[in-house]
Amino acid sequence: MHAPSAEVPSSSPPRASRLKRWIIGVLLLLAIFAGLVAVKAGQIVSMINAGETFVQPPESVTSAQAESFGWQGTRSAVGTVLALRGVTLSAELPGVVNDIRFENGASVKKGQVLIQLDTSSEQAQLAGAEADAELSRLTRERAEKLNAQGANTQSDLDAVRARALQSSATVAHLKSLIAKKTIRAPFDGRIGIRQVELGQLVSPGNPIVSLQSSTPALVEFQLPQQALAQVKQGQKVRLRVDVFPGESWEGDLTTINPEVELSSRNVRMRATVPNADGRLLPGMFVSVEVLSDASEQVVAIPATAVLFAPYGDSVFTLAEGKDAAGKTALLARQQFVRLGERRGDYVAVTSGLKPGQTVVSSGVFKLKNGMAVVVNNAMAPPIEVAPQPVNP
Repeated sequence: MHAPSAEVPSSSPPRASRLKRWIIGVLLLLAIFAGLVAVKAGQIVSMINAGETFVQPPESVTSAQAESFGWQGTRSAVGTVLALRGVTLSAELPGVVNDIRFENGASVKKGQVLIQLDTSSEQAQLAGAEADAELSRLTRERAEKLNAQGANTQSDLDAVRARALQSSATVAHLKSLIAKKTIRAPFDGRIGIRQVELGQLVSPGNPIVSLQSSTPALVEFQLPQQALAQVKQGQKVRLRVDVFPGESWEGDLTTINPEVELSSRNVRMRATVPNADGRLLPGMFVSVEVLSDASEQVVAIPATAVLFAPYGDSVFTLAEGKDAAGKTALLARQQFVRLGERRGDYVAVTSGLKPGQTVVSSGVFKLKNGMAVVVNNAMAPPIEVAPQPVNP
C-alpha cells in the first residue's frame, strides 16, 4: 500500500493580503495629503479675504490752514559789506620806524599820527637849510637897501633875491620830506593789525596797516535786469547776517549802476546801512531784501505741507468722507499747486488753494490720495513768517 502524499500550502492568500494593505496605505497617504492641501488652501483663502476687507488704520499728521497775508513785495539777493572808506596805509619814502602811536584794532581820528619814521637826517638838513635861508633873507634886505641908494646893480639884486627864494624852497622841500615820514590817519575809522615793528626799515608802497570806516556801511549786490522795473533809488533794504541770527539791519538803496553787465545781465546796486555798533564788517556776506513800497495779498501755507515732485508740486487737503470700510473719516486729497515766493516758514501758493482750506502740514511723504488720517497738532512746531532762531 502507498502512503498518502502531503499537500503543499498555497501562497496566494498572503500575497493578496499584502497588496491590500499596500493599497490601503497609499489611500491613507493620499487622504492625509488632500486634507493638508485643503487646510492650507482654506488658510490662503481666508488670508486673501482678510486682506481684501482689511482697513488700514489712519495715519497721524499735523494740519494748518491756508492763510491770506499782505506780503510786502521784495527782491532778494546776496551781497557783500563794503567800507564807506577803506585804505591800506603805506610810506611814500623809505625810512626806519621810529615810533608807533596806535594799538591794533583801535579807533582813530582824522589827522592822528600813527607811524613816525626816523627823520634825524632830514631834521639836520632842515636846520642847515633854515640857517642858509635866514642868511639869504638878510642878504636880500641889505641888497635892496643898497640898490635903493644906487650902490649896486639891478642884476646883483635879482641874484640875491633868487638865492633867497632857492633857500626858502630848500626849507619847504625838507619840511615836506619830514611830513611825509609822519604817517597820519586820513579819516576817522578803525585801525587794523599793523604789519611793521619798531626799528623796521620800510620801503615805499609796503603795507603798514589797514584803516576802515564802516559807519555807515555800504552793501553791494546784484539783481537781474528784470528788476529794474520794480526798484528805484531810495527804496528800503533789509539785511541779515548768518553770524547774527534773528537780527536785521535796514537802510536805503542809494546807487543803481547805469549799465547792465554783459556776462550776467545783472545790475550792480549799493545800499547804505547805519552801522553805529560797527558789527557789519567789510567783506561780510549778507542776505539782502529790497523792499517794495506796496504790499500784495497772497495765499500762503507752511513750506512743510508741500510734496515736491518732478511732475508737479502738490499738497494734501483735508475733508470728511467715507473710508474703505464705509465709515466716516477725515480723508487726505492730493491737490496740485503752483508756488510763489518763500518767506520764513511759509510759501506762497499762486494757484490751487483758497484761503481757509485745511492742508496736511507734516507727514505728507507717507500719504496717498484718499487715505484716512487723524490730526494731532499737540507737537506741531510754530510756523512764522519771520522765525527767530534760538542761539545754541
